[in-house]
Amino acid sequence: MIDAYDFGAIRILGITYNSDVIIYPDHIDSKWWRKQGHVLEIKDIEGVIKAKPDVIVIGTGQPGFMRVSDETLARIRRLNIETIVMPTEEACKEYNRIAPQKNVIACLHLTC
Repeated sequence: MIDAYDFGAIRILGITYNSDVIIYPDHIDSKWWRKQGHVLEIKDIEGVIKAKPDVIVIGTGQPGFMRVSDETLARIRRLNIETIVMPTEEACKEYNRIAPQKNVIACLHLTC
């Protein structure tokens, strides 16, 4: 579960991370980075797609400046994976709400 989020920092299960993260059901990728910093492309989440979650929660940064390409959204949806895209603070709350009931992965941009 996500304990806290603030611009540039997230605390998950008592550990603070200062870089973008992907939260898998069994581990955290704290070295996640996109090839184009403020655009999420399908190649940036290939490991997420391979994990076959029921839901992907995408946090677009505190003010929500990171965007998800139309191609990425279309590909995820073709795979019948529910996709939730929102600013990171709200994405953290949504992840905490649904993670106990669903196979969910969160991809969280922590800054802009």
